[in-house]
Amino acid sequence: MGNEIHILGGEPPVEVLLKRSRRARRFTLRVSRSSGQVTLSMPHGARQAEALAFLDAREGWVRKHLAASPAPARPEIGGVIPVEGRMRQIVPGTGRSARLIEGRVELPEGQEGPRMAALLKQMARDRLVDRSRFHADRLGRSFGRITLRDTRSRWGSCSSKGDLMYCWRLIMAPPAVLDYVAAHEVAHLAEMNHSPAFWAVCERLCPGYQPHRDWLRRNGAELLAWRFDRLP
Repeated sequence: MGNEIHILGGEPPVEVLLKRSRRARRFTLRVSRSSGQVTLSMPHGARQAEALAFLDAREGWVRKHLAASPAPARPEIGGVIPVEGRMRQIVPGTGRSARLIEGRVELPEGQEGPRMAALLKQMARDRLVDRSRFHADRLGRSFGRITLRDTRSRWGSCSSKGDLMYCWRLIMAPPAVLDYVAAHEVAHLAEMNHSPAFWAVCERLCPGYQPHRDWLRRNGAELLAWRFDRLP
């Protein structure tokens, strides 16, 4: 059996992904704070009946964690969306692209999600390239490519080749938080680890970074809960 979807009964019903893994040694449950996806991982040779019994016994745990997850949100005209740490009013726009003008987002009607995402990605690229260069210059190091992705498990990374990757949703966070992530990844150009030496470099590039790191831990799931996919 490959991956399957199981519906956990009750009110409301809950969709659970049953995922077999050759590396799994026991049953494990995970509830994604960003998407609300419930995943039950099981050893490759485990019986499905045992897995479902494990799930049923932990229904209360699943529903508790789902209730604590941020509700999904979509950009829509008349609503608001966080951009650079501030809630911006979304108003009707003309043309084909979304624009940030005078503190408001002008968003053309139709396929609002992809158009809003395109604006955020461009803003994120501009800001992250600028801050990465700033911190790299201070460090006396150079980096390779910068790529943006819609990652769920990390806000950024630095490869052994010096390539930087960032989650473009950082543009929704306060500028100081985005700046901290840029400093964090650039610091890996000098220390490819999370040793005390690495954190010393991070502190040098972004003094007093801890509140920004804490902000992401507290609020990151709300940024990830925003949906920008194309509606039918």
